[in-house]
Amino acid sequence: MEQLHEPTAGIIADLAFGGILTAMVTPFDADGEIDEHAFVALLHHLLEEAGSDGLVVAGTTGEGSTMSDAEKCRLWELAVDEAGGAPVIAGTGSNDTKHSAELTQRADAIGVDGVLVVSPYYNRPNRRGIVAHYQAVAAATERPVVLYNIPQRSAIDMPNDLLAELAEIDNVVAVKQARYEQLEPVEGLSLLAGNDDMLPDVLDMGGTGGILVASHVAGHEMRRMIDEPDSRREIHDSLTGLYEALGVAPAACSVKGALEMLGHEAGVPRLPYVELTRHEAATVREALERHGLPASAKA
Repeated sequence: MEQLHEPTAGIIADLAFGGILTAMVTPFDADGEIDEHAFVALLHHLLEEAGSDGLVVAGTTGEGSTMSDAEKCRLWELAVDEAGGAPVIAGTGSNDTKHSAELTQRADAIGVDGVLVVSPYYNRPNRRGIVAHYQAVAAATERPVVLYNIPQRSAIDMPNDLLAELAEIDNVVAVKQARYEQLEPVEGLSLLAGNDDMLPDVLDMGGTGGILVASHVAGHEMRRMIDEPDSRREIHDSLTGLYEALGVAPAACSVKGALEMLGHEAGVPRLPYVELTRHEAATVREALERHGLPASAKA
């Protein structure tokens, strides 16, 4: 697999599970359909110009929860065809184990580099159910599986000892950790920051990178936190205002607005997400401009 950056100390060589992995938004047109042309253009921008080492496609920020299986598969096909060897990780997670396993099989057949599987939300299984869920999904592929621990969305938390148990599954290789409490490495798993503001802490404890959102607009600086550890905290501090501004609305909405302001076709979100209000757009625009990113009045 082609690497876009040489790994640095503490960073695994396989950038499919390290580096700056952008949780890519999905452009929709005015009719709510996937804009394939805009998707491909944004993919090339992120990988070739914006500092991303790889992409997660049809994940949370990609609005995968509002897509049909056919739409997800089409995006994975486009990404694999267009990424030029950069890692493509498919968001195949669901709270329905059978559905997630089937999606994982389809993503495998398309040729993605790995899959990202969220902990089962809404039905909130017990520990044995969580283990059985991941065993079944991982058995559907020989490709690497990234666990996604996101208690603020799934309403369940996978503690570190459970993550260590899941690491015993042969092809479970990493965790996208979105829990701030008891943040620490887990034996057998590469640790990935699950929120932008966690990246320096994750890297300081030997983590391999992150699956990130602000990297749509600040990917090079976030990459510098990996490459320049002595400047890591200074770079992080310079980005906190941008992180806060992008948090004014759900990430898919705020990032799409920011990209449109910067001249990229990102489209509109799908319901239940909605476009930014005038006040929200002004907050994002002001943060971009303070950060030296000239933003138009568009969006």
